Amino acid sequence: MTLKDQITEDMKTAMRAKDSERLGTIRLLLSACKQREVDERVVLDDAAVVAIVDKLIKQRKDSVAAFVQAARQDLADKESAEITVLQAYLPQRLSADEVLSEVKAIVAELGAKGPGDMGKVMGVVKTRLAGKAEMGQVSAAVKAALAQ
Repeated sequence: MTLKDQITEDMKTAMRAKDSERLGTIRLLLSACKQREVDERVVLDDAAVVAIVDKLIKQRKDSVAAFVQAARQDLADKESAEITVLQAYLPQRLSADEVLSEVKAIVAELGAKGPGDMGKVMGVVKTRLAGKAEMGQVSAAVKAALAQ
């Protein structure tokens, strides 16, 4: 069963359980997937769905920060609940040490040296670690590995 099929099944389950918050979040995710499929005229694979989930989580985190700054805790709580629902569709995340070791291996494999090679390293790292780690954390690990 693909990730998209699993999301559709979860939507049906949420409908039967009358869980409106979860249902709304799942519908939002399916809508984003459908929009991308229509725009690009493709059928999304699991990696593309994970990328969409990552993007939606990042948007929600930015919104939570803005709502907390504006003293709108009710809206921040709603966004946090959506983040919790969306995180269920992400694969297991790598720890900071695992990310650093993966990055060091890729840097050694490419023979990259210095900050000038960051773009080359990030291109490879993004494909290998997509969905497995937060890209902000990965970028910091690449900078640290290239600085050595």
